[in-house]
Amino acid sequence: MKQERMKLLAKIAYLYYMEEKSQSEIATETGIYRTTISRMLAEAKKEGIVKIEIKNFDTHLFHLENYVREKYSLKGLELVTNGLEESAASLEQKFAQAAANVLKGLLDDEMKIGFSWGKTLSLLVENLGNRRLNNVHFFPLAGGPSHINARYHVNTLIYNMAFKCHGECTFINATIVQESQKLAEGILSSKYFEDLKRSWQELDLAVVGIGGQVDVNNRQWLDMLTANDFANLKQRQAVGEICCRFFDGEGQSVYPNLQDRTIAISLEGLKKVPNRLALAYGDYKAEAILSVLRAGYINHLVTDEQTILKVLAMDNDSTFTKFS
Repeated sequence: MKQERMKLLAKIAYLYYMEEKSQSEIATETGIYRTTISRMLAEAKKEGIVKIEIKNFDTHLFHLENYVREKYSLKGLELVTNGLEESAASLEQKFAQAAANVLKGLLDDEMKIGFSWGKTLSLLVENLGNRRLNNVHFFPLAGGPSHINARYHVNTLIYNMAFKCHGECTFINATIVQESQKLAEGILSSKYFEDLKRSWQELDLAVVGIGGQVDVNNRQWLDMLTANDFANLKQRQAVGEICCRFFDGEGQSVYPNLQDRTIAISLEGLKKVPNRLALAYGDYKAEAILSVLRAGYINHLVTDEQTILKVLAMDNDSTFTKFS
């Protein structure tokens, strides 16, 4: 490139970046068309005349976020960094705060918002500050567990969300898994649940957790499942669940008997909600997260860097292997 051209590019870059003049002002000053100014600024960066550096932040993380967001057609992705020798409690707190910030950006007036439940969502709610919104309503996406810390229950979460946002909420009075299909059908056909099911079809936003593979030795809230349920889920190669709707590696629903006994929004129903935010992290959830991304059940995700790298590895994508 001729020296005169380099000098002109440097001058345009100086006026724009150092003098902070607009492209229109530079065009007037130099007599060069504004559209040409824009192309010259891009050329200056390409030729190395201008180098833009972002300090104090790991731009590799931003690159990873952008790559994953485009690969899986997500509207939004927030990755939490994993510090060396970082404690589980520290990561958990960072994750909850990041999730709260993402949710804050999605909330708006006149919204109908669905929530599932669990510890992760409880921490999100705790980290969300008060925000006055007009005419917002919070709905449960699933029945509650039979035994769980009250602070993790869906009714507690939507009550606290309604309080923080000055909105309204609708409670649910059924456990998520019933003993028989007949009991579930009786609940779902009641007038109360007809109204709730209609609300699921009108949601603007759904907030859910993603569960990993079931472990009969670590039941947690899965105490409603029988030994036969665990055996069937294993046989059908269930890799995870959302609202106790279990799915395989391709995101397909499995084990109809359990599906028919479950009081929760369906996976296909969830997929119809315009904005679907999922929160999940940890190696043991990577396969479930990948399945959910493949099936398109969510379009916003909060997870951590190491988990998403494992998701990519399980998807036979080595693009970022050298950085991990």
